[in-house]
Amino acid sequence: MAKIIASVRRKAVTTARNLRGVYALDDFEVRAQRLLPKSIFGYVSGGVETDATLRANREVFKGITFQPRVLRDVSVRSLKTKLFDETHSLPFAIAPMGFSALVAYDGDVCLAKAARAAGSFAICSAASLTPLERVAAQGASRWFQAYIPGDNLRIAALLDRITKAGFDHLVVTADTPVAGNRENNARNGFDAPFRITAQLAWQGMTHPRWTIGTLAREIMTRGMPHFENMEAVQGPPLFSRDLVRSTIGRDQLNWDSIRFIRKIWAGKLVIKGVLHPQDARIAQDIGCDGIIVSNHGGRQLDYTTTTLAALPAIRREVPDMTVMFDSGVRRGTDVLKAIMLGADFVFVGRPFLYAAATHGEQGVAHAMDLLAAEVDRDMAFLGITTPQEIRDHATQ
Repeated sequence: MAKIIASVRRKAVTTARNLRGVYALDDFEVRAQRLLPKSIFGYVSGGVETDATLRANREVFKGITFQPRVLRDVSVRSLKTKLFDETHSLPFAIAPMGFSALVAYDGDVCLAKAARAAGSFAICSAASLTPLERVAAQGASRWFQAYIPGDNLRIAALLDRITKAGFDHLVVTADTPVAGNRENNARNGFDAPFRITAQLAWQGMTHPRWTIGTLAREIMTRGMPHFENMEAVQGPPLFSRDLVRSTIGRDQLNWDSIRFIRKIWAGKLVIKGVLHPQDARIAQDIGCDGIIVSNHGGRQLDYTTTTLAALPAIRREVPDMTVMFDSGVRRGTDVLKAIMLGADFVFVGRPFLYAAATHGEQGVAHAMDLLAAEVDRDMAFLGITTPQEIRDHATQ
């Protein structure tokens, strides 16, 4: 027993040492690219077609600047942020990401546990390979992102499952009527369900840390991963010769579907993927509790407007609605810029998944700490003591 404890301690110390060179969220991406097979890394990092929207999501932040105030007492600062009826320790959380358990061992639970420990939360994805029930039970997740089928009977069955699992925040992704044209996935050999090819086998052989430490460990611990959460029943396995992943009739989804959901869903209802002010207004009029201004991280329609550019007009259209934001956030200044332009809360995706892939739950915790420290430091420089004050004390 003493030897086992000593081994665990040595491993923890080694992991901590490995994190010493990680000074910013982008550092996790560099490490993840070395660890992950090209197909897996490309799935996470890529966008669609020319990646124009993906690049623009980052570039747009460069055009927004601050006008700090000086000689203000900022000795007592707080990152606490109220979202709906709950106060979180941070003004940001982890966005929903599919295939997390393929990128990082037990990725969905890992993200949820680390976020909760930091005083925030992670949204469980419908494209998860982990049953939503386990993410709720072991990760204490209460936010679920759904790709809603365009059929009321199937919608009702899915919502019943989500409710029984204990989720009370439903995020309906609205910008995926069809699958995006992710050419990089095809070039890199990424497909879903997966088909064993020479290209995929070679990638696994040349990335043994991922093959053994993530994929094989996942299969040996919990069996073959399946598409778990698209509907009320389990979907196809991750590896299949002839099965085709279903789009579950998402091109039939419309505002009447959202009205139906609002009638039968007792929890908070959020629409994700809003970029037009009029869509924000419709969501508010229907009775949705909030929206997430998002272009899906540049993963659906190329040359879509950036979320940061769309945010101010949406905020003006629905000044009293809860407006959240994602896409392109990598720095504390990004978080504050989004809040300055109208966001009540911010979501960050890829960097946290890279952290989970390279360092597990400890990596995600470190990533949360890094981003929180940046926000806190930036607030001091700006002369503010809470993130929300940025709207009053800083301008473009």
